[in-house]
Amino acid sequence: MLETFDTGVIARSLNYLFVDGMMFTIELTVLAMAGGLILGTWLALMRLSPNRVVAGAAAAYVNVIRAIPLVLVIFWFYFLVPYLGAWLTGSDSPVHVGAFTSSLTTFVMFEAAYYCEIMRAGILSVPLGQSAAGRALGMGESQVMALIVLPQAFRNMLPILLTQTIILFQDVSLVYVLSITDFVGAAAKIAQRDNRPVEMYVFVAVTYFVMSFCLSRLVGRLQRRIQIVR
Repeated sequence: MLETFDTGVIARSLNYLFVDGMMFTIELTVLAMAGGLILGTWLALMRLSPNRVVAGAAAAYVNVIRAIPLVLVIFWFYFLVPYLGAWLTGSDSPVHVGAFTSSLTTFVMFEAAYYCEIMRAGILSVPLGQSAAGRALGMGESQVMALIVLPQAFRNMLPILLTQTIILFQDVSLVYVLSITDFVGAAAKIAQRDNRPVEMYVFVAVTYFVMSFCLSRLVGRLQRRIQIVR
């Protein structure tokens, strides 16, 4: 097997793999992280709300989403939402939802459930005295949360948030099921074209390992620095 392993097909495809494939993977990861973090923070605030209906709705969303495999969420959104949109709008034909829009929305909704629990833990880790001090200075509840609690919660949970983002980076490879040209999709097309699946999928695995390992080490260093400062 090693004698027939062709590294030339990898070298010839590097531009396509990284410029088209990996750039798309990174773009989708960053956008999904930003959207998921915003939605997840709102869900965390809802879960901590004294209103039991609001807190229950957020808890139900988080528990349902986390109980469903991500690949099923991708399929459901891509194939069912166009028909649901047609039903809501009264259209005779399914509403067009592109693969990129579908995958981005899916990842934002899915990751928000995980970011929610991380942010909720971060908010609860901030001492109550911090909020009391803000109120003593005349701040309202929204000001206390925005200016005192959330900045500290983000700082406390930053390593875990980044670790979840590394997992998101790996999960983005699932968009391959929608025939999107991410890093895995680009490798699959080359493997089919040149009949070199072993070379391409080994290269994909090694690339993901190296990138994820390096990012994990950086997160570890960041965590140690934060702990030293604290």
